[in-house]
Amino acid sequence: MSTSAHGPLAGVRVVELAGLGPAPMASLLLSELGADVVRVDRPVPSPVSDFLERGRRSIVVDLKHPDGAETVLRLAERADVLIEGLRPGVAERLGIGPDAVHARNPCLVYGRMTGWGQHGPRAVSAGHDINYISLTGALAAIGRAGGPPQVPLNLLGDFGGGALYLVVGVLAALHHSRVTGVGQVVDAAIVDGVTHLAAMVWAERRHNGWADERGSNMLDTGSPYYDVYATADGGWMSVGALEPKFYAQFVELLGVPKWADSQHDRAAWPRMREAFAARFGARTRAEWEKVFDGTDACVTPVLSWSEAELDPHMTARIAHVAVEGGTVPAPAPRFSATPTRAAGPRTVPGTHSLQVLDEWRVRGTRELLSGGAVVQRPGSR
Repeated sequence: MSTSAHGPLAGVRVVELAGLGPAPMASLLLSELGADVVRVDRPVPSPVSDFLERGRRSIVVDLKHPDGAETVLRLAERADVLIEGLRPGVAERLGIGPDAVHARNPCLVYGRMTGWGQHGPRAVSAGHDINYISLTGALAAIGRAGGPPQVPLNLLGDFGGGALYLVVGVLAALHHSRVTGVGQVVDAAIVDGVTHLAAMVWAERRHNGWADERGSNMLDTGSPYYDVYATADGGWMSVGALEPKFYAQFVELLGVPKWADSQHDRAAWPRMREAFAARFGARTRAEWEKVFDGTDACVTPVLSWSEAELDPHMTARIAHVAVEGGTVPAPAPRFSATPTRAAGPRTVPGTHSLQVLDEWRVRGTRELLSGGAVVQRPGSR
């Protein structure tokens, strides 16, 4: 029986073609939401891992075997969703593209995750998060005035504009399929997702004069009341005092009330920033935490990864849970009627090949195993 019989997606079956980055992250999220996600791994595992394979059963399929594609198609016959993160055209060449899958299962949602999308001049070119977000305008907008663009890890592209938009698309298409009985293809491209994710900035450009120059706008370190400041001990404090009432409390607690009436006076911003920096630099981070804790000044410490794990608010929220002898982020969001749970440990590829084929009642199980299209790892069922 599936280990994922929980959460709002309990009963949903997902086939995931093994890959890296946003597609595995989307599959991890679907698994934590309760879907039974089966990961189709290769006979020779990739030497690179992003450790996002948790919470899925694994079946090893040799897609170069004459019956490899047929195996995936038979799995798709029994599934609600298929997710792949291959370059455009690769799934078709392997014989497991949308047309082939929908010929077997017209109701299936076929989720495609790429950086550039399924068409366009760059569609078949290689790339990574930094390349995708650079084409959207987002990367150019992140950084300080006079400095280079700053790379926001791979959170913005791979996972914000990629994985999350793929999940939204799959869930919407799954709802449509259940209402109409008609499946469809979800073309989730990071360039599309990041562009849409920046809808507020595009609106600000159109209506409020948001400038292309980095570090010159309200939310990109251009304003002194939305920025980070160094403390006496080398720590940092973040300031997000946007609303006038929050800004008034901020300058009062910081000890610079003379700037209370200058929040939107751009001519005063350079001097305000110097005054704010001088004040923050006069005391330690811990001292400033005590000053601002429990207030509406919108000032909080900038925590490291290890500090974030131990922060009182984050621990009260149980933002991290134990898995595989360490901690992992807890599932999000949270549900009142169908609670989720963190995806379990990673498994050796092929551990569940026979179990999945039997449980999903895939046709020709024994032939697929004996013929070599499917590999069952020794010592597992």
